[in-house]
Amino acid sequence: MNLEEETKFLIKKYHITANKSLGQNFLISEQVVKNIIEGAEITKEDIVIEIGPGLGTLTKELLEKAKRVIAIELDERMIAILQERFALYHNFEIIKKDVLKIDFDKLVYEQNIEKENIKIVANLPYYITTPIIMKLLEEKAPVESITIMIQKEVAQRLIELPGQKNAGAITYCVYYYCESESITVVPKSSFIPEPQVESQVIKLNIRKQPPVKLENEKLFFKLVKASFMQRRKTLLNGLSNNKIADKQTIKQLLISLDLPENVRGEDLSIEQFASLANKLNSIK
Repeated sequence: MNLEEETKFLIKKYHITANKSLGQNFLISEQVVKNIIEGAEITKEDIVIEIGPGLGTLTKELLEKAKRVIAIELDERMIAILQERFALYHNFEIIKKDVLKIDFDKLVYEQNIEKENIKIVANLPYYITTPIIMKLLEEKAPVESITIMIQKEVAQRLIELPGQKNAGAITYCVYYYCESESITVVPKSSFIPEPQVESQVIKLNIRKQPPVKLENEKLFFKLVKASFMQRRKTLLNGLSNNKIADKQTIKQLLISLDLPENVRGEDLSIEQFASLANKLNSIK
């Protein structure tokens, strides 16, 4: 029985329909599963936290490769299936909780896990991709890497380099915390039901040290986000409109960094944003 047949069998057996409000699409491509597992570089030393396992398509392979798999699932229908499906696996545990409400430091402590060799693997619902990623990064979840399948358009922004064409505020945030790479592009036909857009698997390797030194991390991210709220506006207008500082102050800061008055946020490197934030912090 191939993966597509197995998935359809499970859907029929448990009378499952994809929950659109939770962004559910069931993966049926064995090649994509293989690419995710290989891209995440799972070994028998690893503890894997899987977010949103659904029917357990990835879970099954993760259990064979990893030391332990902790699945986070909110859908009670899926929890019942997973508990029955993997009842004989000693290295499987499921936690019923909203991932956006989980304290990962607390989770690691309660599960008595050493803070190393922890990897996150997930097929994320499109509508909460960014909040989940930013939560993991901003709260400095104690993980080594995050391998995720997400909407292709979002993935491209996450793995773009700061200052490049597709960069957005999240690009700078991800680059600050991670070194990112693309694993594979996933066609719509890899799922049932088919989503309306293509997906992409990317891997975020958590940096041991950020690429820039910041005096005020919170101010840096506030400044970056304000710069991209209205992309057509200049950096000067974007920052002043969002009350980061008054126009005259921002003008002086731009001059001190040899930046033109009409420069836009997307034109700046992460080093320039860091310098701007540090100078602004010293003034404040």
